[in-house]
Amino acid sequence: MRQLNSFMFLTLNGFYQGPETNDISWHRHEGEEAGFSADNLKNDENILVFGRVTYEMMVSWWPTPAALEALPEVAKGMNRSGKIVFSNTLVKAEWENTVLIKGDAVAEMQKLKGRPGKNMTILGSGTLVTELSNAGLIDTYQLMIDPVAIGKGKTLFEGLEEDLNLELIDTRTFKSGTILATYKPI
Repeated sequence: MRQLNSFMFLTLNGFYQGPETNDISWHRHEGEEAGFSADNLKNDENILVFGRVTYEMMVSWWPTPAALEALPEVAKGMNRSGKIVFSNTLVKAEWENTVLIKGDAVAEMQKLKGRPGKNMTILGSGTLVTELSNAGLIDTYQLMIDPVAIGKGKTLFEGLEEDLNLELIDTRTFKSGTILATYKPI
């Protein structure tokens, strides 16, 4: 069975986005952190998964000349990777190597996990993460915790229906003070 992983940026006080939709301006994505992202995208072992809001943010940046100039290896990897976007409102997904899936995200993800193929990683997409967590479909959670607290924002797991007990299985500390913590459900 294919694995479904979640990768999320977080503030110290548990926000994955600031008060405005898609506000991750507080996140440190340079130097070592950008290298980590580039390395993960080189191996092409995962299909990237998005909800509509995160997909729209990603497609507005990664295919642009500015992204290629700012973070060339990450941009190349993001554009080259296979992608799935879950949305009932998008008409089409035009980003290279993207498949649009409409309908019940939980039922569709159950089907995807049961088919042979590459593992999948949800990037951001807090609402989708919560929905798939409620269904017990996420196998690991990677939380990149930035050493910053913000006053307002949206917390991870808003709308979680039951407690989600996790076991820490790995950590990595970056020179910037950012910590990557990897958990699995227990």
